Amino acid sequence: MRYACLIYYHPKTLFGGDPDANQALSECQHHDEVLRESGHFVAAEALVFPEEAITVRVRDGKVSTIDGPFMETKEVLGGIVVIDASDMNEAVRVASGHPLARIGSVEVRPVVDFSQPRPEL
Repeated sequence: MRYACLIYYHPKTLFGGDPDANQALSECQHHDEVLRESGHFVAAEALVFPEEAITVRVRDGKVSTIDGPFMETKEVLGGIVVIDASDMNEAVRVASGHPLARIGSVEVRPVVDFSQPRPEL
């Protein structure tokens, strides 16, 4: 099963020159390879800061855009890693090995399997 690992951090903490943060950033450069070697890697991308984003909404057929993030937050979504894992426990174990888990947080979320019925609310 695939899991998205959403990596959040506070930019001032990560890029503020703290030695622990610098060490985590250094380790990030090779973490995809660690995941490849363990057979968990599917894809990974780092994201630019939210100020460079555009939020898009369509209401009643009309497109509107807002510069930057829609919500103000201290932490930002800084990247995403998609992994293969047998279950949530394994996915959490793999995600806990990401260097930025020591500085920020990693949200682990199963990826939707569209071959299965939609969830019922």
